[in-house]
Amino acid sequence: MSNLDDFANLDHDRQARNGLPEVVYAESKTPEQVAIILAALYEKAGSALATRADAAHFAAVQDVLPQARYHALARLITVGEPLRQPATDAPYAAVVCAGTSDLPVAEEAALSLEWAGWQVERVTDVGVAGIHRLFAVEDVLRKAAVCVVVAGMEGALPSVVGGRIATPIIAVPTSVGYGANFGGLSALLGMLTACAPGVTVVNIDNGFGAAAAAHRILRTLTTK
Repeated sequence: MSNLDDFANLDHDRQARNGLPEVVYAESKTPEQVAIILAALYEKAGSALATRADAAHFAAVQDVLPQARYHALARLITVGEPLRQPATDAPYAAVVCAGTSDLPVAEEAALSLEWAGWQVERVTDVGVAGIHRLFAVEDVLRKAAVCVVVAGMEGALPSVVGGRIATPIIAVPTSVGYGANFGGLSALLGMLTACAPGVTVVNIDNGFGAAAAAHRILRTLTTK
């Protein structure tokens, strides 16, 4: 087995600096590398997360961390308990998904937030093609401390949500769509040019990045 020092220099102090520990981006890493890094993070902190992981990554991780869990839809590996136990009256995040095809990215955001210790309300399949579905769940969005809005195609949903509620909105474009979607570029540009002011946009398919941004907002609200 390889030595950790041969390929990684872990940042064990990151959580103390910015409230979220180092997370493993598994894609482009070998299964062995992911397993070694996750094991080191778990040994130090008692909890660890890997994103963009596949079945081969999980098999290698499970060999050294049998308690690890694989969330196939979101392509996440989690080990250990959440970073914190949320109080029942703690603020929650809403993760809003435009279509069923966007669920992998939405679940990456939702599960990352739950791993970080936050309550999450999921709202699925409320895209603009049937806008009445969104109006029926607006109360859930209005009561949330932050909304992560995930959409592909032309990426219109965050703009609509931004025009309806005052909650901070983090928009996530996905690569879902036909040819002129250009792998999510049309959704990204649509969100960046949204007519509703104050919508924050992360990169294409970056559910974890949206969760990290939402975590900062939630942490600010709950830190005395």
